[in-house]
This record gives sequence, C-alpha cells and structure tokens, in this order.
Amino acid sequence: MVKSAPGTYALVLVSSVPAPIRVGKLGSLQLQPGFYVYVGSAHGPGGLRARLAHHLEPTGRLHWHVDYLRAHMTPLEVWFCYDRTPWECRWANCLSLQRGASMPVAGFGASDCLCGSHLFFFRTQPSRATFARRLRAIYRTHPSVLLFNVK
Repeated sequence: MVKSAPGTYALVLVSSVPAPIRVGKLGSLQLQPGFYVYVGSAHGPGGLRARLAHHLEPTGRLHWHVDYLRAHMTPLEVWFCYDRTPWECRWANCLSLQRGASMPVAGFGASDCLCGSHLFFFRTQPSRATFARRLRAIYRTHPSVLLFNVK
C-alpha cells in the first residue's frame, strides 16, 4: 500500500487500440497501441495515496490532463518515491532520454512548468529498473524508485 506522504510518481498505462481522444484545452490526441507513462507529483493533502487513488479509481471528475487518458487506458503499474522534493520535471527529463520514448502531445501535464511534456509514449513496456538506474546516475541523491503493481 502506498503511504499518504508527499512524493513523485509515474503512472504506466497501456492502450490496446488506436483511438482519438480530447484532452481538455490541449485538444485532440490520437492514442496508439502501446505504453504511456505520465509523470506527476503529490505534495498536497493525502499525498501519494490520495493522488494515486484519484488516478486509479476515476470518479468521473476530469481535473488533470491524465484523467482524460485514464478513461481510455488500463493502468499497469506506478513508479514512485517518497520525498518532499518535487522530482517530476527531472523524471520527465529522464524519461525523455529513455530508448524508444516519444512525446505524443506537447504541454501534457506541464502547464505549470517549462517541460515539453510530462507524458511519454513507448511501443514496448518501459522498465522501472532501467529508469531508476538512469535517474540515480544523473541525480546521485535521488531516493529509491519503488514499484506498485496495479493488477
């Protein structure tokens, strides 16, 4: 179980069929079969537990960009770390360097920062272990990246 503590997370989702979807003010996105990784942080009330509960058990209220995706995809796993430091932009940078990563829509999840996007697409399932090794190589003081299997 994920604790009610502040932290950063990556939600790994899978899409099995191509489909156009509308993402709030960002406009349309053509989903492709493959894996999508959305990076976010949870530093408010309820921390990671509350944020992930919102993403994993949608209530119908579309608040964040990822909520629009979640209605059309299946969550597989969550990568996360507990820390008061907001690592999400550094995680997005690290994900953009992963082999096979592409940015399906500019600005996704990044309306409050200078990142190109906080959403990445992979044709094959990305590895948390590979991501964690690369993250630790770039940011030596980064806390451990934990895994929560949704299924």
